[in-house]
Amino acid sequence: MKSLQVTAPGQFEILDVPTPQPKAGEVLMRVEAVTTCPQWDLHLRHNEPMFPGHPFQYPYAAGQPGHEATGFIEAVGEGVTQVQPGDRVSAWRDPGHTTPGCSAQFVILNADGVIKVPADLPFEATAPVELAMCVAASFLVLRTMDAVRGRRFGVMGLGPAGLIAMQMARAEGAREVIGFDFAAQRGEFARSLGLDAYYDPRSDLTATVPARPAKPTMETSIDCVGAKSAIEFLMDHTSDVVALFGVQRETVAYEPRHWGSGLRLCGYPGHSRAAAEYAVNLIAQGALNLAPLATVHLPLERYNEGIAMLERQEAIKVCFRPWT
Repeated sequence: MKSLQVTAPGQFEILDVPTPQPKAGEVLMRVEAVTTCPQWDLHLRHNEPMFPGHPFQYPYAAGQPGHEATGFIEAVGEGVTQVQPGDRVSAWRDPGHTTPGCSAQFVILNADGVIKVPADLPFEATAPVELAMCVAASFLVLRTMDAVRGRRFGVMGLGPAGLIAMQMARAEGAREVIGFDFAAQRGEFARSLGLDAYYDPRSDLTATVPARPAKPTMETSIDCVGAKSAIEFLMDHTSDVVALFGVQRETVAYEPRHWGSGLRLCGYPGHSRAAAEYAVNLIAQGALNLAPLATVHLPLERYNEGIAMLERQEAIKVCFRPWT
């Protein structure tokens, strides 16, 4: 079978390797589509570890960093009963980047790491289920806080995660969903998917999205960037709850002006099967459309071309098709 391997920063090969067979508790998935995770793909391209103290090792595991994938169950190992050959599934839990990944024609996954998805949708509509699960984890917490329905809801960062978050906020009954991003083209793209309003956070927002010491009119927000400046912007412009989804690498200042206003910060709860089921249910209901996120479609052999497009912000996500 065909499998991609990143051999060095900015370099890769297409390997011809034996098709693996599932062991007990595992499934073999025929991969029909795998979508990029800009965080992993771009950090790997430049040998910039995602997390301090976790350096990349090259050559990288074959099939990695592919972990957002969809396809069909080809075979199941002993004891697997929740899925069977022929089922349309997506990977929902990233097993880690030391084992073979989904940028290949076939991949071995733990049976509890896949979830059935609607079979009538295009592959690009179900490949990013893993990312949708990640974002959904935050929304399950916000739901318990009753912090979305009827509210003016803000999304910082209109990349893939932000585009999912805005749709989930809408599905949860937000009164208005507004987005913030430096790139105007991303704001316009988000508006085409149903965003109510887009703002460049560097502009004068005094009249539209007031900040402390004025009373913020945005009641809840979610950060999908992770940068200190992005989070602190939301803390100043949100009256009640800021959900922290983006990967944080800096210390954020919670100032007296935030404490005195009752501002709450919502940390990230981690991944769960419940979050995956929540995301897939929204997809099945038509409330979450992941297909538009894949703005470029390429074969695996053009991997570097696709990642370069991500870096130039010429693509939201790239969808690679291993069988083309």
